[in-house]
Amino acid sequence: MVVERSSVPASWRPGAELPAVTSDALVGAVRRIRSAVHVVREAPDGRIGIGAGGSIDPAGGGRFTHLASLPPLYPEWLGNRAFCEVHGLRFPYVGGAMANGIASPQMVVALARSGMLGILGTAGLSLQKMSDYIEATKTELEGTGLCWGANLIHSPQQPALEMATVELFLERGVTLASASAFMNLTPAVARFAATGLHRRPDGSIGRRHRIIAKISRPEVAAHFMRPVPEKILADLLESGHLTKEEAHLAAQVPVAEDLTVESDSGGHTDNRPLSALFPVIARLRDRICREQEYRQPIRLGAAGGLGTPEAVAAAFSLGASYVLTGSINQASVEAAQSPAAKKMLAEAQFSDVVMAPAGDMFEMGVEVQVLKRGTLFASRARRLYEVYSRWDSIEEIPEDIREKLEQDIFRDEMEAIWEKTRQYFETHDPDEVARAESDPKHRLALVCRWYLGLSSNWPLDGDEDRRMDYQVWMGPAQGAFNDWVAGTFLEPVENRHVAQIALNLMEGAAIITRAQQLRTYGAAVPSRAFEVVPRPLG
Repeated sequence: MVVERSSVPASWRPGAELPAVTSDALVGAVRRIRSAVHVVREAPDGRIGIGAGGSIDPAGGGRFTHLASLPPLYPEWLGNRAFCEVHGLRFPYVGGAMANGIASPQMVVALARSGMLGILGTAGLSLQKMSDYIEATKTELEGTGLCWGANLIHSPQQPALEMATVELFLERGVTLASASAFMNLTPAVARFAATGLHRRPDGSIGRRHRIIAKISRPEVAAHFMRPVPEKILADLLESGHLTKEEAHLAAQVPVAEDLTVESDSGGHTDNRPLSALFPVIARLRDRICREQEYRQPIRLGAAGGLGTPEAVAAAFSLGASYVLTGSINQASVEAAQSPAAKKMLAEAQFSDVVMAPAGDMFEMGVEVQVLKRGTLFASRARRLYEVYSRWDSIEEIPEDIREKLEQDIFRDEMEAIWEKTRQYFETHDPDEVARAESDPKHRLALVCRWYLGLSSNWPLDGDEDRRMDYQVWMGPAQGAFNDWVAGTFLEPVENRHVAQIALNLMEGAAIITRAQQLRTYGAAVPSRAFEVVPRPLG
């Protein structure tokens, strides 16, 4: 016997409230993200509304035809829940890691206690200062089980520093490193990722240390998606940095299971739009995972330009497992940034950015994105790179040009700057001194890097005498954030706690996601339903 299925659509029977159909009512329905909602069509005019509560009658025939039901939507659920499970987080949200300690222990602790992942801004710090930051964070979070990490930045001019940083991380018990600005895979990264690899009882490979790689190019992403190359593993094994078991297992798993796709961000950036970059990296990820037959997936996060709920919602809609914010945290209460620099950041517009030569990769022509408004750093840094590119030594620079540099930028004779630079490297990296004394062009580079290096410290110290030389790393997200919070409780710098920033972005992204969901079902969701006003949360 064949039972014919009824063609009559189910109906929705309202409870205490009729469905929302007016503009104001629809906005209110969108805001109720933590409640299930029903999309219904009202007879006889066919208007689509949003109902809450009530019941669904499969027999149909009622006033309201049931079109769809949407479960509660929580900000915690926007990303890949596996990312949160692996790292022990409540929210798929990462903050940091602004270099020179801007992403301070206070910032990392605040994020961790809010169920998010904070990354210490250890790049640019001395090893002793890194150690101090790590110990301060460990002390605050001891016994909580909360996750946090530290930044491992590529140091092509100082590979020994890169390895020393990894050794410090291993010694101090740092189990998560954010690898940034890398152009290829280095032994230091491989060592951190492979140390502690072990076979679980079920046969799977367990990790003691995890890498979250920040990438913006497919060729760089591939290095982190694939296992460590045999040559690097052999060298690490021979040097005693890995055991045979660790090297064997490292050849079977990706260097990183989490990669952050970095678009138009502050600091080191390729200025790529996220909507174009993310799908390219995602397809590469899928191809490599199929080729390698990984048992565990590789997750992709998103960073760069994320300063508003709309941007965060868009990142998740692209398939991001998590989001990472940077620029917007620099003006937060917990950031180790001077009040003067925070004020400059809080007043910036999204177009107040410019590219400038990077101090750590100066000779290679690499650039970083910085704040343009209120500072002459970018133009002066570009002038130094022009000088370096044109002349092969300090002595070759024409006298009038050299005097102008000494007056406007160095505020001292270049030979005196070299003496200060030489004294610094004699204690930090003597090989640099030897190279500079035999290569006049390298000596010129180090003198130029003196300005580029100190210019990022002057805003941290609030040096008013060097206000026009502040190097403040910033992407357009900061300006977009300032525009969003204007006139709200988050506009004053003293209210910009990093957790409040994060909670409002995630809450807003969830509301915008719900509004778009309802729109796709035919509800006449007004544009103002996509407008989210920051408010105290927690």
